[in-house]
This record gives sequence, C-alpha cells and structure tokens, in this order.
Amino acid sequence: MHYKILGTLSLFTLPISMWAQEGVMDTIPQEQLSGVTVNALRVSHKAPFAFSDLRKKDIEKLNDGRDLPYLLDQTPSVLVNSDAGNGVGYTDIRVRGTDNSRINLTVNGIPVNDAESQGVFFVNFPDIASTTSSIQVQRGVGSSTNGSGAFGASINISNIEQEDVASATLINSVGSFGTLRHTLNAGTGRLNNGFNFDLRLSKIKSDGFIERSAADMKSFQFISGWTSKNEQTSLKFNLFSGVQKTGQAWNGVAESMLNSNRRFNELGIKEDGSFYKDQTDNYQQDYYQLFLNHRFNGNWKLNAGLFLTRGKGYYDEYRIGEKYRDYGLANPVVGNDTLTKTSLTRQLWLDNYYYGGIFNIQYAKNKTILNLGGAVTQYDGEHYGRVNWAANGGIPQAYQWYKLPAHKTDANVYLKAEQELADNLYATVDLQVRSVNYQINGFRKNQDVVQDNNFLFFNPKVGISYLHKNQKMYASFAIANKEPNRNDFEAGINDKPKAERLSDIELGYSYLKNGTEFGANLYYMHYKDQLILTGKINDVGAYTRANVPVSYRAGLELMARHRFSNWLSAHANTTFSQNKIQSFTEYIDDYDNGGQVEIAHKNTEIALSPSVIAVAGLSVNPFTLSRGHDLSFTLNGKYISRQYLDNTSDKSRSINPFALANFSVMYQSGFAALKDLKVIASVNNLLDKKYESKGYTFSYYEGGLQTFNYYFPQAGRNYNVTLILGF
Repeated sequence: MHYKILGTLSLFTLPISMWAQEGVMDTIPQEQLSGVTVNALRVSHKAPFAFSDLRKKDIEKLNDGRDLPYLLDQTPSVLVNSDAGNGVGYTDIRVRGTDNSRINLTVNGIPVNDAESQGVFFVNFPDIASTTSSIQVQRGVGSSTNGSGAFGASINISNIEQEDVASATLINSVGSFGTLRHTLNAGTGRLNNGFNFDLRLSKIKSDGFIERSAADMKSFQFISGWTSKNEQTSLKFNLFSGVQKTGQAWNGVAESMLNSNRRFNELGIKEDGSFYKDQTDNYQQDYYQLFLNHRFNGNWKLNAGLFLTRGKGYYDEYRIGEKYRDYGLANPVVGNDTLTKTSLTRQLWLDNYYYGGIFNIQYAKNKTILNLGGAVTQYDGEHYGRVNWAANGGIPQAYQWYKLPAHKTDANVYLKAEQELADNLYATVDLQVRSVNYQINGFRKNQDVVQDNNFLFFNPKVGISYLHKNQKMYASFAIANKEPNRNDFEAGINDKPKAERLSDIELGYSYLKNGTEFGANLYYMHYKDQLILTGKINDVGAYTRANVPVSYRAGLELMARHRFSNWLSAHANTTFSQNKIQSFTEYIDDYDNGGQVEIAHKNTEIALSPSVIAVAGLSVNPFTLSRGHDLSFTLNGKYISRQYLDNTSDKSRSINPFALANFSVMYQSGFAALKDLKVIASVNNLLDKKYESKGYTFSYYEGGLQTFNYYFPQAGRNYNVTLILGF
C-alpha cells in the first residue's frame, strides 16, 4: 500500500495550488505570500455567492473547547447538534437543512470529508479552533472546491498562520459535566534564517450530558515554515493529529424516555440491565500537509499542496442475541442443545489512507484574474470486524469474520475567471470537471457483493456582481453533482442509487456604511434525484436513503448589524425557507400480513429542515476600566422552527420548535509580563430550556402501526469559564 502513496505523491512534486484574490488588482499583493493554499477555495467580497467570514478575534471569543460547529452557530442558516448534548465529542452541523455529508470541508485547501461516508467527523481533530486564524462558510454550491460536492455549504478552515515574533499562549477551560480543556500554543517567530516553528498541545475531557457519553480527546499540531529573504518563495509543513475515546451516544433517546430520563443512553445494555463498560469509539487520525508557494512576478503565482491523512480505529459494542451464522460460524453444540444465538462483544475496525495533491496557477493583470487548479486524491481503506468474547462460546480466539477493502480515486480540474466588464461590474465564470471511481469489495452484511462505480461530473458556475459605493448586488447560477455514499450503495444493492444533481440560483444585495450592515440573499436550490431519509436506520444508527426525482429548497436569508455607539452593537440574521419533496412513496414493513405497505406523499417537507432559523445578539462594552483593560457582555438568542423527522410532514414525527439564549462576559487586559489576558465566562442555554436538536423515526405494522421516535436532547443550563494567557 505504501508504494501507492509514494507513487501518487511523486506526481505532485511540481504542480501548483491556487490563491483567491481579495479584489481585482494589477499585481498580486506582496503580503499575500504568507498565506497558503487555503485561499484557493475562498471567494472575495466581489464574488456573486453568499458567504460568511470568521476572523481570528471572533474565533477566540467563541472558542470554549466545544467542537468547531459551535463556533459557526450564529452564522446564517446554521443548526448544530451534539450526540453527547454538550458540544464535546461527536457533533455535526447542518446548513440550509443539509447534513454534513453534503457540506464540503477543507483545512488549508485540503479535503477533509470522509471519502466513503462523505461526512465530517469533527471529533477527529479536537481543539482545532485554538490554531484557526479564519473560517469562511460559503452557503449553497459556492465556488469550486476540492473533495466531495457541496450541496449545503463549503466550509474552509485556515489553521496554518504563523507569527513573525516569538509567542506562547496557555488556554484553560472548565465547564459543566466535568468538562476540562488545556491547551498550549508556542512559536519561535520568524528566525534569521527564515524558519518558523509552532507547536500546539491540547487535551479535552468531558463526562457529557447524556449518560456514558464521556469524551477523552488529545491532539497536537506542529508547523514548520520557511520563507526566502526576498519573500518570493515559502514552504510549510503542517502536521496535526487527534486521538479520541468517546462513549457511544449516537442512538439518541427514545421518545418514551424524554420525560422520565432525557439523559438515558440505551447503547451497551446487557441482559441483566447493567451496561458494558467498553461501549466506546476509539480512533486516531493524523493529517500531514506540505505546501509550496512561489511568486514569479507581479502577475504570476504558483502553489503546490501534498497531503496524507492516516486514520485507524474501531468502535467496541455489546450485542445481544446475535446469530452464529451471521458471523460465518457453525452453531455450537452444548450437551444435547444446538445453540443458534449468543451475546457477544465485537469491534468494527476502519484502517485507511487518504492522500494526494492540490494545485493551481494564478494570473492577475489589469482587470482580469485567472485561476487554473484542481486536485487528485486516492483513498485506500479496509473495513474489518473482530469478535472478542461470546457468552455461549463457539468463537475462535481473536476471530475476524470479514475484511473488506475499498478504494476511491477522485480527480478534479477547474478554471476560474473574474473579469471587470465596466466600472464596478464584475463577471465570474467557474468551470469544474470532476471524475470519481469508487470500488467496494463487499459489505459487512453482504460480503460477496463487489461494486465498481464511475462518475463524471461537470459543475459550471456563472455570476455577476455590481459594487457601487457602499452597496453590492449579485446574481449567480451554479450546478453541483454528488455521488452516493457507502451506506447508499449497501442499502441499494438491488436498486442502485443514482448520483444527485443540484441547480442553485442566488440573488443578493448588501449595504455597509457608518457601522450599519444589511444583507439579503434569495436562493432556489432544485434537486434532481436527491437522496432522502426514509426513516429506517441500520444497527449503528446510520440513515438509509433513497432517490426522489424532484425536490427543492427555496429561501430568503436576511442579515443585519448595527453599531449604535462605541459601547453598544447588535446583530441579527434570519432564514425563511420552504424545503419540499414533490412526491415520493413511503414503504413500511408489514409484519402482520407480510410484505410492505406503500403510502404515496405529495409536496411534503424535507426531513430536518426547519422553515425558520433566527439569530439575534446584543454586545455591550459599557466602559473601559482603565487603559488596556476592557470588559464586555454579549447576549445571543436563537430560534428554530419545527423540524420533521422524516419526509411525511407528520407532526407526531417531529421536533418541537425551540428558542435559546446564551450569555457571556469577557474581561481583557495586558500586563508587563503578559501580552494578553482574557477571561471568558459563558452561560449556555441561559433559560434552561428542554429541547432536542436532531432525531429520527421508523415505523412498522405489527398489531397495527408502530412508530418509534428517537431524539438527541441537548443540555440544559450549563457553564464554562476560559482563561487565556498570552506571552
């Protein structure tokens, strides 16, 4: 396997990766050389797309040790969820109702989405926010990006910035549910020979709100950078790693338990009512990134990026009433009895390599900017399972009942052009071709099934922007295509799933003057063959999906911010949307009569897509205590309307609307021995609301219709205090 990695990486010794331009200029600004390929996938303020930027100072205020989605919770059209209920461990994010398997995530321009599930597992890079300098969220299709297709949003993280002067920072957080976070950042600054070295060490622990959802996570990051004396060339090596052990809380809580014990976790329960102590998820992921940036002259720039992501781990679980034949074993005979079932413990393993390179060359002159770029990536993974113990015996020692490799090759190339057509009038053309080959050599429950899937996608994007004084108007049309994920192929062995296609129209207006900002964005997202939730789940809580011919999301995003004075400011954003499936057929297993019951539905809501997401906040900085000392207060509120657990628009299968308030106070100062001192105290869910952020449902007929709803309850009022010391 290692020769494949070396062979692929060697192909990218020469290619180049791309930069985005923050405006139309005759030359490329000198100061941009300090960046890396992260800028390749970002858009400037002239771009005809809807996006939000978080800067370093914004991130520092929000970084309390919870996972990255919680930093984005106040941005438009965003909804976050935590399996453990308190934001530590397994978390996820939805944008415009789309889940994170349809959200493209890159770190420094490198794709991070899992190649097979296409999801993002933030638990694999804990505390990345402590070294993140900026985040851009592009809603909708957005600009071309590396990795999986963006159907809800693209999120680009930059965590490779280095300071010119030596520095060190200590961050310590303590919070509810036994949450502790300790972080050390240290850097040499730029040395006389042009080198920079930076190191981060992090440890986060939490008991979790949900029972047995504890998280124990460790991570580190090491950056080595070199810049030439003339600042024409820079090299950076970035290594970050996460090791996590978390309790399994991915089944949620049954509706019947919400009133009696909303923290209840059914996973790992044994026959005697006790719980299996090792019902945990254990995983380590290492990210290796190498970047080359070179400026030929004022008009031409090239960059190269190589990466290797190495992941290995398993989840351990207790299973009751498992059939020997499902593990490829003969039924054992004990005395005169032939045993067909047993309780057992098993580990499901994933061992993978994901590697490749990204490239771009940029030309900028007069009123024209051209970018030619792309990526080639290779995924080689193995799925295998082990049985460690069985109550009734009959299992060979260290028994492995399956070992199934999978391979995925993903290549794309894009051409982006930005042209000033007239004064303040800009046209954007962005053309991408993406090729995917996905080989699956068996599934755990269907080990003899071999699939070789090939996709070729053309993803064009065009738009126009007009900027005049303090205003901007834009319009864009974009197409994105996306292949099904591994679970879709496994669930659709007899009915192969189709690729999804999204056509996205965006119309926007923004205004900025004298401390007042206002923005409005209209979108219409038309899906062909969207894969939707059916309400069924497999044995680890993964959703089963099926194609529907026509569906759409249409909405209006409103954003506003106003500074009333030097000490008082307010912000708000609201999304009003319709998320509809034109028609689909629901299939419900009928154990009373055999077969399935078919129910036709028309014009129903897409699951987990609230029609209203509203955010409002107030920041008060009433006085300066003395020179260099500052105290501020922030109150944020959020409202989420009703969400349906499936696509039937049945209110009995839904999540009730909820409204939340969070409060924080920050004291900031500096002393002779300290460059920076910050104390941030926050109260989350200030009003102690009982609410659920996500869920699922399934039904069958047995003595009549039986429906089971599961929810993910979030923590009530909880606290966090963070101390930051900068040297």
